[in-house]
Amino acid sequence: MELLRDPHYNKGLAFSEKEREYHYLTGLLPPTILTQQMQEKRILHNLRTYQDPLQKYVAMMDLQERNERLFYKVLIDNVEELLPIVYTPTVGEACQKYGSIFRRPRGLYISLKERGKILEVFKNWPEKLVQVIVVTDGERILGLGDLGCQGMGIPVGKLALYTALGGVRPSACLPITIDVGTNNETLLNDPFYIGLRRRRAIGEEYTSFIDEFMHAVKKSYGEKVLIQFEDFANHNAFELLEKYQKTHLVFNDDIQGTAVVVLGGLLASLKLTGGTLAEHTFLFLGAGEAGTGIAELIASEIALQGNVSLQEARKRIWMVDSKGLIVKSRLDSLQRHKKNFAHEHEECRDLISAVKALKPSVLIGCSGQRSTFTKEVLETLASFNMKPVVMALSNPTSHAECTAEEAYRWTQGRAIFGSGSPFDPVRLNEKVHVTGQANNAYIFPGTGLGIIMSGAIRVHEDMLLAAARVLADQVSKENMDNGLIYPPFQNIRKISANIAAGVAAKAYELGLATKLPQPSNLVACAESCMYSPQYRKYR
Repeated sequence: MELLRDPHYNKGLAFSEKEREYHYLTGLLPPTILTQQMQEKRILHNLRTYQDPLQKYVAMMDLQERNERLFYKVLIDNVEELLPIVYTPTVGEACQKYGSIFRRPRGLYISLKERGKILEVFKNWPEKLVQVIVVTDGERILGLGDLGCQGMGIPVGKLALYTALGGVRPSACLPITIDVGTNNETLLNDPFYIGLRRRRAIGEEYTSFIDEFMHAVKKSYGEKVLIQFEDFANHNAFELLEKYQKTHLVFNDDIQGTAVVVLGGLLASLKLTGGTLAEHTFLFLGAGEAGTGIAELIASEIALQGNVSLQEARKRIWMVDSKGLIVKSRLDSLQRHKKNFAHEHEECRDLISAVKALKPSVLIGCSGQRSTFTKEVLETLASFNMKPVVMALSNPTSHAECTAEEAYRWTQGRAIFGSGSPFDPVRLNEKVHVTGQANNAYIFPGTGLGIIMSGAIRVHEDMLLAAARVLADQVSKENMDNGLIYPPFQNIRKISANIAAGVAAKAYELGLATKLPQPSNLVACAESCMYSPQYRKYR
C-alpha cells in the first residue's frame, strides 16, 4: 500500500502482474493493466473536458501528488498545450486562490516563526542531494502584487519546468516560500489564507532573516546548489542579487532570465530586420527589475559586438516609467537601478511623446499595465519602421501592453511580435501570423542544467549571454518565415540541451566549472543527464 501512496514510485494501473504479486499489490488494484501511454491518453481526455484552466491546474497538481512520472510524461509530451496551465498565465490565478485550492504541501515554508532555527527546518526536508532551489517571498507575484505565502505556486511551477523542460531530477529540486508577512489586506482578512497574518517585515528584520536563510542553504546543501530568486519586489530583488552573487550560486529569473530570453528573441529578429543590435534604438515602457535587467544585458551584448564601453552601449536604450521618459534632469530622484539609463534629452511625459521624439525601432513593454501600447503608439512606431519589433512582456495575459492582434493590425501586419503570455495565431490580409512567446521557460531550465552539469560555483554574465545566443541559433528559417523569433516549444528539451551545453562551455572557459575534465561533447552530455519520466520495472 505504501508503494501506491508514494508519488515517486507509484505507477497506478501500470504495475505488471509480477510486480503486483511481488510487492503485495494483488487485490489493491483493479485487474486491468494499462501502459503508461494509455494512462497518458486517459489523463489528457479528462483534462480536455474541463473548461476552466484552474480546474486543469488543480487536476495536474493532483496527478503530480499521486504519480510523479506520469505527471512529467504528460507535461513533456504535451508541453505547448499544458505549459500555460502549469505556469503562466494560469499559475497567477492559482496563487491568488492558493489558500482555497491547497491540498497537500509541496516544498518548504520558512516563516519568521522559524527565526534562529532555519537550519533545523532544512533537516526536515527528506531529500539530501538538492541541486536547485527556487525561492520567493511572494511580494511581487507576476503582475498581481503581494500574495504573501500563496506565492508558493511560483516555485512549485518553476521547478516542475526545471524537470520537464531541463531534465533536472525532481528529487534534486526544492521549492521554498519565505513568509515574512503580507501587506495585502484582502489576504490578511481571508479566513482561508495560509500564511502569517501580519504586515511585511522590512529593514533589519527582513535582511537578517534572509541572511540566515542564505547561510543555512549553503551549510545544508553546499557551495554548488543553485538558488533562483523569484518574484521579489524591486526594492529587494536588485539588492539581494548584488549582495549574494559574490558568495553564492544565485540567479534572479525576473532580472536575468527575462533578460536572456528577450535578448535571444532580439538577436533572432536581426535575421528579419537586418543590421546589428547597435543600429537599433530601444524604448522600454517599465523600468522595474525586468526592464532594467533586459536593458543591461542588451547593453552588454552591444558592447561586446561593437567593442565599445558599456556606458556608450547604454545610450541606445531609453526607458519610460510612471513619470515619463527617464532623463538626466531626473537623476537625483531616480532609483539606483534606473540611473544608468538617464540620458541627456528633454522631458517626455508619456509613451507616445517618447516614441515621437526618439523614433525607436524596438518597443519593449515590462510595465504590468494593460493596453498601454495603444493604436496611436503602434501606428506611430510603424510609420518610421518597415519591420518594428514589438514585445509586450507583462504577465499574465490580462496585463499585456497589447494583444497580438492589435500589434499586427495597427502595424499593417509588419510587426515582429513577441509576448510574455501566449496568444493565438492572427489572420490578417490572408496571412496567418504565428506569435512568439518570450517565455523564461526557454532559458532557466537549460541554464540550470548547464550550471549543474559543469559544477559551476558562480553565475557569470557571459554565461547568460551565451544562453541568449544559443537560443537565437535555435530559430530556423521556417520559423522566421512564419514571423517567429522563438523556436517551437515542442522541441524544448533539445533547445535546453543546447543551452546547457553553451552555458557549461562558458563556465569551463571562465574557470568556474568544477566537474573535470570537460566532456568532449557537451550537448550529448546534457542529453544523457536529463531525467526520463518512463516507468521503471520493479523487481
